[in-house]
Amino acid sequence: MRMPHPTPTPDPLPFERPRAAPADAALAALPLADAAVVGFDQLLHEVHADAPRVDADRLRRLAGWLLELPAEAAQRTLDTRLRRVDELRAMLADPDWDSDEAVRARIAKLLAYVDRDDDLIVDRVPLLGLLDDVLLIELAWPAFAEEAEDYRDYCAYCQRERPAGGGAERRAAWVRDRMDELALLRHEWAVRARRYAPETTPRLLFRVS
Repeated sequence: MRMPHPTPTPDPLPFERPRAAPADAALAALPLADAAVVGFDQLLHEVHADAPRVDADRLRRLAGWLLELPAEAAQRTLDTRLRRVDELRAMLADPDWDSDEAVRARIAKLLAYVDRDDDLIVDRVPLLGLLDDVLLIELAWPAFAEEAEDYRDYCAYCQRERPAGGGAERRAAWVRDRMDELALLRHEWAVRARRYAPETTPRLLFRVS
């Protein structure tokens, strides 16, 4: 199994970094109804109780940051996170992957929001229309990061190794090989630790004259 990254990509969104308020008048007027922001924040914390709080000011600052990026980089910021949603869909639909029911329920809530067009920021708004979807993915990701990373690793393993049998057998082969890898790593660490351990000269118990 792989160690999960706490966000869906190696480059976290700068949501919690302090930023100056956006100067663009159109951005400052980004329609964010108070009730909709509260509802978004509530949904986020249903999916991941330890997520940071979301308010309109922080959303506008994040939107300002996104608009300051070159167009290609801004679109890539959105697309790389939305692709992780496709992996979550595949995981839920895969009969070979037996996810925990609580994890499945959290993912289902996230997908239901992402699939809406009339959410916090209407999807048809150029570029910014998907920002709320991407922010939900980003901030809720720790709730199912480990499961998602395991599934990604399992899929890569199946494509590479082509294990035989049905779903249960393939998962068993994946777990067995990963445990073997872990055992090998532990052995290598132990050997390395012994190699660099300070050597001590054994004390003579008898003096030979």
